[in-house]
Amino acid sequence: MSETTYKIAVIPGDGTGPEVVREGLKVLQAAAEKFNFTLDTREYDFGGDRYLRTGEVLPETAADEMRQFDSIFLGAIGHPDVKPGILEKGILLKLRFDLDQYINLRPVKLYPGVDTPLKDKGPQDIDYIVVRENTGGLYTGIGGFTMKHTEHEVAVQSMVYNRHQVERCLRYAFDYARKHGKKARGKGEYNTLGLVGKTNVLTYVYDLWERAFHEIGDSDYPDIQREYYHVDATCMWMVKSPEWFDVLVTGNMFGDIITDLGAITQGGMGIAAGGNINPEGVSMFEPIGGSAPKYTGKNIINPLASICCGAMMLEHLGETAAAEAIEKAVMEVTGSKLKSMSAGKMGYSTSEVGDLVAEGI
Repeated sequence: MSETTYKIAVIPGDGTGPEVVREGLKVLQAAAEKFNFTLDTREYDFGGDRYLRTGEVLPETAADEMRQFDSIFLGAIGHPDVKPGILEKGILLKLRFDLDQYINLRPVKLYPGVDTPLKDKGPQDIDYIVVRENTGGLYTGIGGFTMKHTEHEVAVQSMVYNRHQVERCLRYAFDYARKHGKKARGKGEYNTLGLVGKTNVLTYVYDLWERAFHEIGDSDYPDIQREYYHVDATCMWMVKSPEWFDVLVTGNMFGDIITDLGAITQGGMGIAAGGNINPEGVSMFEPIGGSAPKYTGKNIINPLASICCGAMMLEHLGETAAAEAIEKAVMEVTGSKLKSMSAGKMGYSTSEVGDLVAEGI
């Protein structure tokens, strides 16, 4: 029987991005060899160095070219010699919007042996998922300035959502809760989806979210328990009682904030992985941490977030056994090998950590 081949676009990006991508691909290749599939990768040089050399942030043909792949594997975007916002908007946000990657999927999971700043909390307590709407809200850039650079300057940026955007995100979250919630994983009595909003202040946008949430739940997902949380209370509970959460769904801005809070509770940016998902198209997987330029070329950055992104990508592509093998190998490494998740303090180099996980597979 012939092997399945997956075409993967690789964007190492800036700073330490190429280093963590190298280790992510090393582990992916080990999984491919064991589980009998092939990765056909092609590398793209999108990032700060290309921009400084050519003045081009992203070629006009980039999105169409990316659509020819099964997935995108990204390192990091952000260059110290490029003004903040140029690369982030011109590459990350543009690809997300052009490829309609309308879900940002963020597991918040504490692995064995990883320190958390939350007192008396362990891996059994910090294990939930955030589903963030990824192409709407404040990030669409609707707004502008009036009388800029004067004492009467006005700046407006609008949070805009339509029912279609809200409903497709909610349906993805309901489906995800049904398949991956705590009950589905044998860790709870039922699967719960919590809507994170601010209905007491953002009375238009989150009224739409809440109405759609309950209408969809009543009609199509009666088996999923529904809860609602204000975003400010959610932040407190993520610190005090993270074990309460199962699957959370929220809009773009709130999702951006709470996933960074979640990342530090699971051990920091070195272990936090995320996916930009288009369920009907091509998706992109990236570590949550930035390019960390001060560590570039030193072979000391933690590659586990990139490695976990590889596992998320394989899960999305349907290679569930391979994804589980990577995660299990990561857990063995964090539980028995690494001294810390921080760059330069792991007890191993970047490449050695990649070797440990690959050997674990």
